[in-house]
Amino acid sequence: MKEELVAGWKREEELAHMRGWDFSHIDGRYRDFPLPWDYAEIVKGLLRPDMRLLDFDTGGGELLLSFGHPCAMTAATEGWPPNVALCRETLSPLGIDFRECADARAIPFEDGRFDMVVNSHGSMDENEFFRLLAPGGIFVTEQVGSENDRELVELLLPGAEKPFPDENPAVQVPRFEKAGFELLRTEEAFRPMEFYDVGAIVWFARVVEWEFPGFSVEACLPGLMEAQRLIETEGKVSTLAHRYLIVARKPARAGRDQAV
Repeated sequence: MKEELVAGWKREEELAHMRGWDFSHIDGRYRDFPLPWDYAEIVKGLLRPDMRLLDFDTGGGELLLSFGHPCAMTAATEGWPPNVALCRETLSPLGIDFRECADARAIPFEDGRFDMVVNSHGSMDENEFFRLLAPGGIFVTEQVGSENDRELVELLLPGAEKPFPDENPAVQVPRFEKAGFELLRTEEAFRPMEFYDVGAIVWFARVVEWEFPGFSVEACLPGLMEAQRLIETEGKVSTLAHRYLIVARKPARAGRDQAV
C-alpha cells in the first residue's frame, strides 16, 4: 500500500509545472476560502478608461485581461521566463505595452508614466512604484503574507525558514508612508486552505517551490505519510493562507486630487 501511494505521489511530482498562474490540475482536490475583499473588484472600482495602467508581475496576464481596460492604455511586466513567453504571445499582439522585468527596483518605464499601478502577489519596491505614478496616481496590491501555509510547511519541512519574513502590513505600511504615499486602505486576513489528497499537496509544494525549499517526495516522506494519516482520519490537511491588501495614493498637485 505504501509503495503504491509513494508511486502516485512521485507521478504528481513529475507533473508539477505551471505556465501562467493556473491551479486547475488540483481542482476539487483542495479548497481555499474567499478573502474578505475582492482585489479585482477593488481595482475595477478605481480604474477609469482614461487611466494609464501598469500591472507589475502580471503572471500570464490572466487577471489583467479580466479588468477589461483599453489595451492602448495598458502596460505590463513579468520576469519569470515561461510567463514572459506567454505574455509575448497573448498580451503584446493586443497592443499592451509588455516589457520583461525581473527586478522591482528597476522597472523600465519613465517617471510619472502611470495613473494606476497594480500588483497581485508580485515583488515590491515602494519607492519605484511611487516614481512610476503621476501625482494623484493609485497603487493597489494584494500580497501573500509571511505566515502563508506555515502549518503545511512545518508538516513537510520542519524548521524551514520563512522565505519572505517582511511580507506583512506591520512592516510594509510604514515603508509606503516613508516613500511618500497616502494610505487609503489596508487589510490583513488569514483564511483556511484544505487539501483532500496527498498528491495535491505534492503538486502544490513543487509548484510553490519558494515556500517549500528542498521539497521532494523522497526528502519529505515522513511528513507526507503523516498527511496521509490526517486525510484518512480527518478527511483533510488544513493550513492557513495569509494575505494583505494595500491601497495607496501618490499625493496630488493642487487641482488634480482624485476621489476614491
